[in-house]
Amino acid sequence: MHEMSIAMELLDRLAELTEEHGLERIEALTVTAGVMRGIVPEALELAFETAAKGGSAEGAELNLEIVDALALCRGCGLRFAPEPSSFLCAGCGEADVEIIQGNEIVLSSISGEQRAERDQA
Repeated sequence: MHEMSIAMELLDRLAELTEEHGLERIEALTVTAGVMRGIVPEALELAFETAAKGGSAEGAELNLEIVDALALCRGCGLRFAPEPSSFLCAGCGEADVEIIQGNEIVLSSISGEQRAERDQA
């Protein structure tokens, strides 16, 4: 299940951000992921919940936003939404395309509770 490795990477980044911004705990996070990553939302939620136990992100609300794929034909310049099983250009029929959206995983936002002043000193 690749969702567990994604959850672990998210938690690593959250740990860095928690330290960097003086957060006591993470309350919510939003992750934007491309449809081509094949993420099963329920599996990612479970993996994140399990991996976050005992850490600053335990109990955090995970919001997952899935974005559609978008391709750019190198031949004719058309931007189009490719079919899941075919990357042929919808305009010229060529298969020389660049995927410009839909393959990313981005930690879009986090919200958390600030550490008390005495804890930051």
